[in-house]
Amino acid sequence: MSELRKIPAPHVEEETRAYWDGVDAGKLLLKFCRSCNSAHHYPRSICPHCGSDDTYFTETSGRASIYSFSILRVAPIPYAIAYVTLEGTDVTMMTNIINCDFDALEVGQPVKACFVETEGDGPVVPMFEPA
Repeated sequence: MSELRKIPAPHVEEETRAYWDGVDAGKLLLKFCRSCNSAHHYPRSICPHCGSDDTYFTETSGRASIYSFSILRVAPIPYAIAYVTLEGTDVTMMTNIINCDFDALEVGQPVKACFVETEGDGPVVPMFEPA
């Protein structure tokens, strides 16, 4: 297992406050569009698929699989950055994979959401670890 690097706190806009409140409560939320029946991440009020503003938040299981990843070993604290595809959706989100042996990571590997404190007094952020 590697040391966890400190992550700067994200800037919380009013448009994304419900998302960050969910993350603070240990829930991973997605935006869902009623007009085109599609989910999307990063949360925003306008659907990136059809342009509708008829969107709402829905809770995910927090389970995903690794779509792709890269290990950055030249950083002061090495880390794994990845795209994961959320279970039951076609949504892929960028994240870090933590609490693991980087050499054991594989595309398709099951992972689950975990929530990591940031620098300062900002909200926690979702990351993933092996399931």
